Amino acid sequence: MADLAALAQSVREWIAADPSEADRAELEELLAKAEQGDDAALADLTDRFAGTLEFGTAGLRGEMTAGPNRMNVAVVRRAAAGLVAWLKDMVANEPVVVVGFDARYHSSEFARDTAAIVTAAGGKALLMPRELPTPLLAYAVRKLNADAGVMVTASHNPPRDNGYKVYLGGRSVDEDGTGVQIISPVDAEIAAKIAEAPAANEVPMAEGWEVLDESIVEEYIADTLAVTPDGPRDLKIVYTAMHGVGNSLVEPLLHRAGFTDIVPVESQINPDPDFPTVAFPNPEEHGALDEAIATAERVGADIIIASDPDADRCSAAIPTADGWRQLSGDEIGSILGEQVASQTVAEGGSGRLASSIVSSQLLEQIAAHHGLDYSATLTGFKWIARAPEIIFGYEEAIGFCVHPELVKDKDGVSAALTIATTAAAAKAEGHSLQDTLDELALRHGVYYTAPVTVRVDDLSIIPATMAKVRATPPTTLLGVPVARVEDLTQGSADLPPTDALRIVTEEGDRVIVRPSGTEPKVKCYLEVIVPVDSADELPQAKAAAAERMERFKADVSEMLTL
Repeated sequence: MADLAALAQSVREWIAADPSEADRAELEELLAKAEQGDDAALADLTDRFAGTLEFGTAGLRGEMTAGPNRMNVAVVRRAAAGLVAWLKDMVANEPVVVVGFDARYHSSEFARDTAAIVTAAGGKALLMPRELPTPLLAYAVRKLNADAGVMVTASHNPPRDNGYKVYLGGRSVDEDGTGVQIISPVDAEIAAKIAEAPAANEVPMAEGWEVLDESIVEEYIADTLAVTPDGPRDLKIVYTAMHGVGNSLVEPLLHRAGFTDIVPVESQINPDPDFPTVAFPNPEEHGALDEAIATAERVGADIIIASDPDADRCSAAIPTADGWRQLSGDEIGSILGEQVASQTVAEGGSGRLASSIVSSQLLEQIAAHHGLDYSATLTGFKWIARAPEIIFGYEEAIGFCVHPELVKDKDGVSAALTIATTAAAAKAEGHSLQDTLDELALRHGVYYTAPVTVRVDDLSIIPATMAKVRATPPTTLLGVPVARVEDLTQGSADLPPTDALRIVTEEGDRVIVRPSGTEPKVKCYLEVIVPVDSADELPQAKAAAAERMERFKADVSEMLTL
């Protein structure tokens, strides 16, 4: 009972300071049930008050219910107050902050509260005109020379979640970090300011923020078209926004670029925060493209392009003799990397391709072939986008940065256009995106990637698994001696420290093992490489890579077993 009494006191103190009437009522009802002996209510309250929702390099993300360990009005107001306090200390008394929001529940409310708090603190808040994609917010930070940007979104999380992403720009960061998500130690510095913020109902708020007009959308489209090469546009595209905000930019951008044969997936094209037609609103998830594939089969499409709900990610599927096949993030990254690299060199340019360490090693070979530089970075665009002189970056989780001079973040909108222009150019020559992948395989070999994921209920299994692999790493994989085992917790000349292991065989096959940053999982990223000597040998090489990967998965699964 002592524990319940202490918990009840914390709950009542939070209720007294919570500005949301609905959230106060929710907690009062839950507390009453807990005090009446409802074990489920007690467990729920205990979790909600186990701490404060952690602010990290990805900002905030959590379930939209009441309490300090959840995503709600009270938590957002204190986060906004902490961010503005940090900006005033580090930048200026009148920081400029752009605020965007998607179509999830409470997104516009959280965005307006943020704008009101920035305004009350003496800053200049610029609110997006309506619910729009995340890449537009990242673009606006650079375009408007803002000191910071806030995007209210949970990307492709379930409907119950929302989030709060922070970008820096203007006077708050150097050029390489302008319009990029925050990294350490900024996250900890902002978190400290949040901890010092007043109670949520005492955070000053004021009217008078500026609502940007539609010109910010027009400028993004015009700037993107200005760096998009001319070429064929004969392509029948099926497009799904996955119940998110992508169609507000993707469809007008494609049309303005010259693509006129665009067929929307009607059941998914408009924003709906319940994401009713998908189990999980992520284009990578099994079944997420089922309705798009049905539409594509009905209309005889050349390609499917899919956005995730906030349109920072982009996926694609292509027709084959065996039906529609969704391309992996690594395949799309290789296609786009080749397109950007060849275009850059043809125009006499230079620069750097970059990808995360868990993405395919093929991009490094593409860069070398074109005489360009390459960087491998830690996972996440907060690292990829900071690669010096970057002209293209990607991560295997369908995140692509094709115009870093405009958007220094993953941008599923401009990526959709680049996929379309690349596919249309191939079609005009009687080829396909699969032919593009085959040409890369003939030049560099078959680079075949796949994941192995261990989901756990007991979180202690995650560090135990990492410790086991560190203590007794394999000496062989696929029957090939292991050439090196790299513990990335120590960092290197090229990488900051991170909790991961990289294991590479003498034949170049590779696995990277790391705990997930957002889910109760140990994630492994596998890649096998099979040389190809001629076009005649390509089918056999692909089959050999697939067979080799299945054996690799078995070896890695055994390696992870406690």
